[in-house]
Amino acid sequence: MKALAGAALLPLALVTPAWGGPATAAAPKAGQPATLCAVAGTLRGDHGRHAVVSLCAGSGTPRFSVSAPASCGRAGTRVRYNCRSEGTWTAARSGKTLAAGTLSGSVVYPGPGTYDITATVRVRSAPAGVDLTGTVRATLTLTDPRAEPTHAITVDRAALARNATTTLTYTVRRDSEEGDGSGRFGLIGEAGTGVRIATSDARCVNPLVGAYPAKTRLPSSLDCALTELQPGHPERVTVRVTVGGTCSTVVSKLGYWMPNGQDLETGGMLEGPKVTCV
Repeated sequence: MKALAGAALLPLALVTPAWGGPATAAAPKAGQPATLCAVAGTLRGDHGRHAVVSLCAGSGTPRFSVSAPASCGRAGTRVRYNCRSEGTWTAARSGKTLAAGTLSGSVVYPGPGTYDITATVRVRSAPAGVDLTGTVRATLTLTDPRAEPTHAITVDRAALARNATTTLTYTVRRDSEEGDGSGRFGLIGEAGTGVRIATSDARCVNPLVGAYPAKTRLPSSLDCALTELQPGHPERVTVRVTVGGTCSTVVSKLGYWMPNGQDLETGGMLEGPKVTCV
């Protein structure tokens, strides 16, 4: 894998081009995810304040994860500070944008290739007195093939009815012999719309929020513990979604186990279908 890095100019901060040689990454174990990083630019502000921003992309899993770690400093000191970065990114291959998201975030991995990644970032560090905004760019070549999907989520309806309760049945599958039968299935509506997600399935609860001993539950979300996912044996969860005059979509996701001894990297996330509102 290799990488080149560059930067562009944006108001509020001066971005100095920073070109580097090939980036190197430790070879991952077979079947394990790999992350490649490259210096993408230096944001400069008043009084020598600056932030060196890298762009990192991960592959080797079904998800394409992008982050922008940064190191901050100021003139007159060699002390380096970790700083917080946030913003948005896009990734293009052969001139075509294939993925976009927020930092740090992930989307479905588009596959191997050379990606031109552009990020508009805000970098802050209280100890360094840094608060800079700019656009940085890096070119990363990822060689990992697209991972075969191990799990899948489907739903029997595509839309919710306004001012009504809609019944949805989700089917969660594990299609691979890898991993085990454990999965954490979640449904999330839009907060503030009054949407309510309920079920009589004993494996599911509305998440508990607030500090103990508060017992407030979040009606717009549902959390289900599935423990018997096996190839050829899908799990089904039936829920009731009540929407008032304000529409809400409902998104779904699955966190699943792929145990590998005592390794910490033992899980994955899957994005499920989004149910819209009409």
